[in-house]
Amino acid sequence: MNVVDYLRISLIDRCNFRCQYCMPEGAELDYILQQNLLSYNELLTLIREVFMPVGFSRFRLTGGEPLIRPGIVDLVRAIASTPGVRDLAITTNGFLLAPIAAELYDAGLRRINISLDSLNPDTFDLLAGTKGRSRWQRVWDGIVEAHRVGFDPLKLNVVVIPGVNDSEILDLASLTIDRNWHVRFIEFMPIGNNELFGDMGWVPSAELRQRIRDRWGLEESRVTGNGPADVFQIPGALGTLGFISQMSECFCDRCNRMRLSADGWLRPCLLNETGQIDLKTALRNGVAPESLQEKVRSLLAIKPEINFKERDSGTLVGNYSRTMSQIGG
Repeated sequence: MNVVDYLRISLIDRCNFRCQYCMPEGAELDYILQQNLLSYNELLTLIREVFMPVGFSRFRLTGGEPLIRPGIVDLVRAIASTPGVRDLAITTNGFLLAPIAAELYDAGLRRINISLDSLNPDTFDLLAGTKGRSRWQRVWDGIVEAHRVGFDPLKLNVVVIPGVNDSEILDLASLTIDRNWHVRFIEFMPIGNNELFGDMGWVPSAELRQRIRDRWGLEESRVTGNGPADVFQIPGALGTLGFISQMSECFCDRCNRMRLSADGWLRPCLLNETGQIDLKTALRNGVAPESLQEKVRSLLAIKPEINFKERDSGTLVGNYSRTMSQIGG
């Protein structure tokens, strides 16, 4: 059985982008009220007194956009300095990253994933929902600054949408040749934007690998990640290419993670909420950490049976209207 020791922690459900594949244009979102977010003290209590005692040692901070949550550097420092934490990472859109990249590194953060869906500013702004107020250059500046201050390797996440950015696969892959950057191509999923998914569909990872193989060749990499990506490398390249194939290749049987929402719900799967636990309410009601540990252990016990797809048909379980930012990407 796969060891589940990795927790993705959403700090906030708000974001300063409105990416098409995450928050469709015109969608009305009900954001979590400030008082209903887990406070940093509550989060640290859960990490240190509930999650770590039951075996979690690797943590990733996500959103929405985690860098818009005030005090993020102090939170990183507190988690990174906790004895027993083996790994701490952040996923960000990079827009606010450049001015605080060095502070995050000095606070103990060593791994960072930045979304970069296009190298073309116009395409980037179309996907990010920022057309007319271009955000590409500040994101690129954040990537360069993160690399400069020491984040090595640096991971770039690319959601591939046919007819929009799939023509840039080779250009994005080439970023790994002379840099120790890890580019990860992610199959488009119908989360929060079923209409766009229905219109555009998705490109299987196998097709993307073949395009790269035809151009440079492609070999399996000896570098492995903490998640579901299948990792390859252009021969002689400094960096790697990861492929997250949640639509074409079910990887539930090797999932090693759970998700904690910004308002304190522990969920076993991105798209399957079977057995979810409201840890925030329990904590605020004075439930002892030992009792919360038992609740988490019970959810861990059923985790191997939980999927987000029917294994035989490949269809998604349930019908999800929440966006990725609300789920806690």
